[in-house]
Amino acid sequence: MLVRVGTLAEVVQIVAKISEFAQSENEQSLQARLADKPSLVLVAQQHDQLVGFKIGYALDSETFYSWFGGVAPAARGCGVAQRLLDAQEAWAGQQGYQRITVKSRNQFPAMLRLLIKNNYLIEDYEKKSPVLESRIHFGKVLKNK
Repeated sequence: MLVRVGTLAEVVQIVAKISEFAQSENEQSLQARLADKPSLVLVAQQHDQLVGFKIGYALDSETFYSWFGGVAPAARGCGVAQRLLDAQEAWAGQQGYQRITVKSRNQFPAMLRLLIKNNYLIEDYEKKSPVLESRIHFGKVLKNK
């Protein structure tokens, strides 16, 4: 599997494969969120297939926000999300960010387990209805090299 810098067009292709996302994204909606912030778009590729993505951007000079990511159903359980997380953390550390923050939801238990396994700490909770939509805020201090 190859994890590399990708494009928003590639991300849109992967999002289309993931039924859990309530709304589809397009390049314009993704670009609007990134605006002029320093950002990173990663994609994971197995053979010729795009199977996962992770997008993040700077909140400030010390904090990188891991905003949006996912893995195509056919590639789940193969370590794709872990590889994307590792690549994003390494890049953020190399860029001088001190910490990464991320939000997830109760409806994504695999992501919650991945974050906890990788030493992300729960920092806050946003209660929503239904409870599956509630947001769990995580943070991790990076060990820059």
